[in-house]
Amino acid sequence: MTLVELTQQLADMAWGPHMLILLVGGGLFFLIYSRFVPFRYIGHAINIVRGKYPDDGAEGHISHAGALSSAMAGTVGMGNIGSVAVAIMVGGPGAIFWMWISAIVGMATKFFTCTLAIMYRGKDENGDVQGGPMYIITQGLAKKWHFLAVFFCVVGLVGNFPLFNSNQLVQIIREWLIVKPGYFPSDQSTFMVDLGLGIIVMLIVASVILGGIKRIATVASKIVPLMIFIYMSCAFYVIATNLADIPGYFALIFTEAFSLNSVGGGILGTMLIGIRRAAFSNEAGIGTEVMAHGSAKTNEPVKEGLVAMLGPAIDTLMVCTATAMIILISGVWQGTESEGVNLSAQAFSVTMPGVGPYLLILCVVFFSISTIFTQAFYGGQCFAFLFGRRHIRFYQYFYLLAILFAATASLQEIVNIIDAAYALMAIPTMTSAILLAPKVREASKKYFAKLAAVN
Repeated sequence: MTLVELTQQLADMAWGPHMLILLVGGGLFFLIYSRFVPFRYIGHAINIVRGKYPDDGAEGHISHAGALSSAMAGTVGMGNIGSVAVAIMVGGPGAIFWMWISAIVGMATKFFTCTLAIMYRGKDENGDVQGGPMYIITQGLAKKWHFLAVFFCVVGLVGNFPLFNSNQLVQIIREWLIVKPGYFPSDQSTFMVDLGLGIIVMLIVASVILGGIKRIATVASKIVPLMIFIYMSCAFYVIATNLADIPGYFALIFTEAFSLNSVGGGILGTMLIGIRRAAFSNEAGIGTEVMAHGSAKTNEPVKEGLVAMLGPAIDTLMVCTATAMIILISGVWQGTESEGVNLSAQAFSVTMPGVGPYLLILCVVFFSISTIFTQAFYGGQCFAFLFGRRHIRFYQYFYLLAILFAATASLQEIVNIIDAAYALMAIPTMTSAILLAPKVREASKKYFAKLAAVN
């Protein structure tokens, strides 16, 4: 059995129908249990990010905007470009519909999980405040549940390795800046080229991640808004120049989502593919974003939950939809052997001839590098919980070496490994959030009542 076959079996086992129940069913529970109240305060959430409600003297390391930027740097990444391409190729256009559904319920999930991130923060051996599913479990649940904290951190070490983003970044640079211009023969092994590009990426990442979450947040808060602006500008141009065709593509997404003969293997197959790719894109319920928001400088849990809720709306409903439209408009998803980010690059080449692929490369550099920065923090948090923060440098060095493995591995191996780890990470994250949901609803009632009294 090959490594691809082995990892495929592991990923398929981890992403069975039980994941549909856990992530979508759990998200629907949060949506209904909250009585849709958080959704009425999206404007208030935006004002929090803008700094209108500062928390002077609060514990934490970074601002609300810094926490959202750090979390978005981890989610607005190659999952929005390469993963959407994978979703369409494997599950057909209908998979996008289920990504949307996952994002809507994911907004409720993030409200609950990230409110808990502030409510149940812990402290490391240095006395510094830290957040994440492992602290929610150990601080909020009885001892019989504490094994879930260790389980989350063990699979989190794998799930947060910089595999997918490093792989896709190296692929698009190699194909469009080295092979296509003729600097390297396309019929020869690209191992040494990939390794060389991997070393460059590793050195860039090392210059930032060794500075900790404050440096990561500083870089992310500058990069994330810019990269979203550039990418969405490209998408708006493509959509505007093909406006008459857009209703037809939306109709295709809806009809394929409920087609018994869809590419994804019927309704259930397409649904699972869409949810799987959405989880990879916005990470709602996976637990990584909980660690970023758990570092926010605030003593008001509900405020951070509201800020976190914006993530899936920006990430999946906006950015992933933009990618899907570009791929569908281009037509390259039909009858091509390209995969991942290279499929997206072909779509940009068709819809924006000449300049398109190079604008995408610029976006890919921003998307992937910022995600790699944030994943280093997430993995470091898991490592520190298990082994202590004083040893975290060992993890960071190993993390940097993983970039070299990712640069030279196949895309399918990478996707399977990360998919399996994400599914396993969701189990402790969603379990703890469901058990502690009454605490969030109680805190929400108090916060919104106080907000109404002030206004």
